[in-house]
Amino acid sequence: MITEHALLPVVAGREKDFEAAFRLARPIVAAMPGCRSVSLSRSVESPSSYLLLIEWETIEDHTEGFRGSAGYAEWRGLLHHFYDPFPVVEHFVAVD
Repeated sequence: MITEHALLPVVAGREKDFEAAFRLARPIVAAMPGCRSVSLSRSVESPSSYLLLIEWETIEDHTEGFRGSAGYAEWRGLLHHFYDPFPVVEHFVAVD
């Protein structure tokens, strides 16, 4: 299993709009082959910063499957205009 980790820097003042858009976007990624779970958390200390965690069966499910899909184009259209700067996405694997 792979955990995708992205810190999402949302433009200040757009948090409610971002959260509404994410409610529309979540089912898109959740329906992708290999997606096991999706969570979004908001920072207490920096309320314009969000943590997105998505568990994938394989890294390719994310990098090739999702990013190569029509669903990704819809996801991008719903969410990417909220970020400044664009988030860094990393993938993690459990070590225990």
